[in-house]
Amino acid sequence: MSNSDKIKGVKIEEIKNFLKPYFPLKKLGQHFLINEKILKKIADFGEIQKEDLILEIGCGFGNLTKELAKRAKKVIAIDKDWRMIELAKIFLKDFKNVEFFCEDARKISLSKLKINSQYKLFGNLPYYIASFIIRKFLEEEKKPEIIIFLIQKEVAERICAKEPKLNILALSVQFYGKVKIKGIVKKENFWPKPKVDGAILEIKPYKNGFEKNIDPKLFFKTLKAGFSFPRKKIINNLTLAFRENKMKIEEVLLKSEIDPNLRPENIPLKAWIKLTKNLFSF
Repeated sequence: MSNSDKIKGVKIEEIKNFLKPYFPLKKLGQHFLINEKILKKIADFGEIQKEDLILEIGCGFGNLTKELAKRAKKVIAIDKDWRMIELAKIFLKDFKNVEFFCEDARKISLSKLKINSQYKLFGNLPYYIASFIIRKFLEEEKKPEIIIFLIQKEVAERICAKEPKLNILALSVQFYGKVKIKGIVKKENFWPKPKVDGAILEIKPYKNGFEKNIDPKLFFKTLKAGFSFPRKKIINNLTLAFRENKMKIEEVLLKSEIDPNLRPENIPLKAWIKLTKNLFSF
């Protein structure tokens, strides 16, 4: 029996048999990464130091938690499923630096978790909450030093998109930090096997947002207006959204070095920022 078939001395097959009557919960999108080599690689991507505090979202039965706890000073692990929390406590009983919370990550606050210092964020996120969770923590006043998430490959690719395939999600995340796909995880490495492959996404948040002298609310207002009809020209979308004279909008676009006939998916992030500043200065 190889080490990759064990978690704290328990066979993966034994875990599967134990869980089958109860897990996974389809409504929670539970798919567990069971390839030990990849689990170690994910932990390594975080460049964890001995003094680091780690927040893990969706700890499951603790397979990634174990690798994080080996490297960090403390791991705060949260999961919405209390049964998973109880199982993780058994598997990680020898680790005294792990604290568990049975909470919904979409609603949890850093203050409730007593996180008042720098931290690194990890997680294996189901599709239906991935974009929400990413935005939530990037918009926190106390942002993580680094985010390492295992998410659906398609979502990771959308987040890392560049022109001419930009979208609101990509621009929203890239506004707050640098993004990179660190690796693709084939669906065969999960149990139960999902329908699609996963990707390891790295986000390194900017300490003060993208720029100190831009209001994020105005940036996202501009972004929403610009993408109101993604297949239409940017000049038409902004004219309609802001109910402004078309010639005035054209003037602002040219001042922002944006071709008025471009579609929003072709406009880079820096141009959107410049556009925001010019739109709200007239």
